[in-house]
Formats: sequence, structure tokens, C-alpha cells
Amino acid sequence: MVQDAKSILVVEVVEDEPAYQRALTEKLSREGFNVLNAKNGEEGLALALEKKPDLILLDLVMPKMDGMTMLRNLRAHNNWGKTVPVFILTNLSAADERRNKDITELEPTYYLEKMNTRIDELVLKIRDRLSS
Repeated sequence: MVQDAKSILVVEVVEDEPAYQRALTEKLSREGFNVLNAKNGEEGLALALEKKPDLILLDLVMPKMDGMTMLRNLRAHNNWGKTVPVFILTNLSAADERRNKDITELEPTYYLEKMNTRIDELVLKIRDRLSS
């Protein structure tokens, strides 16, 4: 881990494509970020509350606890959890009425569809958010 580097928690961003998660983790590490990985929503929530990363990348479809439930628990937990930047990176469209309501209520920093977001674009958004 790089001392004083910003930390990013990556929570199961590709349940069906482990190569994408490895590529994302490697890219973020090469860009100088300390990367923490969690395999599911329960592990992600516990790791987030323990380590308090600077940013969280989160999928919606995950084992043990879905992404919206994890985000809801995170936002309800404490001041850090209410304000930590969370990027949702998923294959699910935001057009679903219930999902859209959750997005409005829980206020993720970004809601990105994986198929429309290149890793380089994601890194630029992360850098921009962490520098502000």
C-alpha cells in the first residue's frame, strides 16, 4: 500500500466477469490508489465501516446483500457513511422506477452502467471526485 494514497473499496463490481474486476483493481493500483476488495455486500459493508475508504465502487447485484441494501445501511450508519462518495457500477438500468427512487434517496455520486463505461473513463471520474 502506498502511504497517504487515496483508498478505494471495490465491492463485487462484476459478479459474472472476474477478469473485469481484476483489470479494474490493477488499473486503480497502477494509478496510485490503495484498493480494497470485497466479495459481497456483507463483507463490503463491514470493510467500509472498518477501513473508511475515500471512495466505494459498488455493484447492485451481489451475493449476501444487494448493493442498494449495502448503500442504505452505509448511509444510515454514521456521518462518514452519509458522505462517502459511492459510485454504483452495474449492468442494471436506472430506468426502473423503484431503482430510480432508491438512487434519488441514497444519492450515490454516480450511477454508471458497466457496458457504457470504460475503465479509463471511470478512473477519470474517480480522480475528479477525489480531488474536489
